[in-house]
Amino acid sequence: EVQLVESGGGLVQPGGSLRLSCAASGFPFSSHHMSWVRQAPGKELEWVSGIWADSSVTYYPNSVKGRFAISRDNANATLYLQLNNLKTEDTAMYYCTKGWGISIERGQGTQVAVSS
Repeated sequence: EVQLVESGGGLVQPGGSLRLSCAASGFPFSSHHMSWVRQAPGKELEWVSGIWADSSVTYYPNSVKGRFAISRDNANATLYLQLNNLKTEDTAMYYCTKGWGISIERGQGTQVAVSS
């Protein structure tokens, strides 16, 4: 059974930083591309980052490029997302997903709130 457990969210001021983590189990993590998606209240899911299984390729949409950084630790089956220079529009529930892009295989999410 695929399990993805996100952590690291919280309330930060604009300009602040957070590091999200996702502990994966139940599948060969090192063989799968992984992604982070987010959903703001009343909005659709948005793909905010992706990383190939070997970390050789990453993806960021323009909305987060230069501010977010995805990484992974295959030895410990953990996915990370470093969020820097956070903006109020980054407020959302963030989910770790198995695969490249938006997937139904995702965790319960971790809430990020950016507010002064």
